Parts: sequence; C-alpha cells; structure tokens
Amino acid sequence: MMSLDKLENAVHNPVIPYVGSILSGLLPGDLIVMHGNIPDDADRFQVDLQCGSSIKPRADVAFHFNPRFKRSGCIVCNTLQREKWGSEEITYEMPFQKGKPFKIVFMVLKDKFQVAVNGKHLLLYKHRINLEKIDTLGIYGRVQIEIIEFVSNKGAVPDGSQFAVPYLARLNSALGPGRTVTIKGEVNKNPNSFTINLKSSNSDIALHLNPRMKNEVFVRNSYLHDSWGEEEKEVAHFPFSPGMYFELIIFCDAHEFKVAINGVHVLEYKHRFKQLGMINLLEITGDIELLDVRSW
Repeated sequence: MMSLDKLENAVHNPVIPYVGSILSGLLPGDLIVMHGNIPDDADRFQVDLQCGSSIKPRADVAFHFNPRFKRSGCIVCNTLQREKWGSEEITYEMPFQKGKPFKIVFMVLKDKFQVAVNGKHLLLYKHRINLEKIDTLGIYGRVQIEIIEFVSNKGAVPDGSQFAVPYLARLNSALGPGRTVTIKGEVNKNPNSFTINLKSSNSDIALHLNPRMKNEVFVRNSYLHDSWGEEEKEVAHFPFSPGMYFELIIFCDAHEFKVAINGVHVLEYKHRFKQLGMINLLEITGDIELLDVRSW
C-alpha cells in the first residue's frame, strides 16, 4: 500500500482546466514537475501558481507561465494582483512543439522561480508575491497533462554564507571510482566564466571545467607536467545561464568523470590523470556565488 503523502504528491491525467491545492505550500528547493503533450491544434496554454482559487474576484496569480504558439511563438510570464496584470516578461525561445511531449520543471528558489523544459534551462522569474501565499495550481488552455509531481526538497537550497569564491579546499577523502563531488551555486547576473578544478597536491589539474558564458562554450581540460592538454568542448547544449541556480555533480568512474547539472547528464571526461587517489583538492573561481560543496 502506498503511503498517503506519496499519493497526495502526484496527480495523474488531470482534466484541463485543472485547479488543485498545493497541499504543503511551496518552499525554496521544492519542484513542480509536469509531463504532458502539446495538441496539434494548440494556440496557447498556461500554468498559474495562484493564491487561492476564487473566480470573483479573481485570485491573485503569483506566477503566470503562458506559452503562446502564434507565429514563431513566445512564453509570457506575469503576476496578477487585485485583478490587475503587472508588466509582462517575454521569452522568445520556444521549447514546446505541437504534437510533441514535454517535461517542465518549476524550481522554487528564495527570490525567484527557475523553469527548465526537456532538461534545458528556459527562464527565471523574480517573485512579486510572497511564496507563503501560493496554495493553488491552475492549468488552463490547450494542453494534455499526464502527471504533476510535487517534489519537496525542504532545505535543499543552502544560503552559502561560508563559501567565498575563490574557493580552495581539501576533499574529505581522495577521489576514486564511485566517489562524488557536488557543487551548488548561482551564476552571477552578468557572468564571463567560472572554473572548477579537481587537483592533486603537486598542482596537476586532473579535471578542469570552464563554462564561458559570453560565447557559450564549455571547456574541459587537464594540466599535467606543467602544460595544458587538448581542450574538449562538445556538449549537446550549453547548460548555464546568467542568474540561474545549479547543482553540479561530478561522479568519478573507473575510466572517466561524469558530470550532471540540475539532474541532467551533460558530459563525460576520460581520465588523463590516472592516479585518482592523488586527487584531493577542489578549487572554484570565477563569476558564481558558491552555496554548498560536498564530497562522499
């Protein structure tokens, strides 16, 4: 038998329009995940994070997320307060396609919402209404939803007061197959680049990760015997964006490092520095606010 909290944290095949309670409210770190399809004849749909479900007067909408398919398409975000819309924030990137399935992840942060579609960062929306007031999810328009999941991650977004950049620290134990390093941070508003280095104590760099925001290039390399090797740059899509929150996981395998960002696998990097047990330092520099670092 399923536990009750699991049952109330997922909604299957809701009839649209859908209006439902967000039973535990929203806190920083929480996710709302939706899987669905865009019908072939869709013109628009919207997901509203509402403060109640009243129709007359209309309940405030803290976050109105509204993909529109006319012409080349756009996504309009806004806030409704006392039955008046505020200023629109429009994103012209359109990740939804008619006739195609999608996955949306709404991530709640202390000062904004962060939205990813199909594993790719889409937009940020600053809070205009207090999170505590949001208690209702509304979905309207031409869309089919298979499942809505409410994932509670209370306390998952740390405040990072103790992690100044540039950051250099010894890992709690040296790397080896099966070990993991996680880095949580937020990209600066007007970033150039940042760097994550896994180093040995003799200053070799086993893994150099260097996302460059200005030209959207994600460089990987190693610095061995006092010289840089050949850069690797291939990546399906550049995973970082100004102002975005990220959780970056480096998993050390026997033959390579695997890197995932916000739950999406991004790249592998074959070991060039083979004495994994000598990798014991983590260095982080550049245009990010560092919130948390862990290794195990």
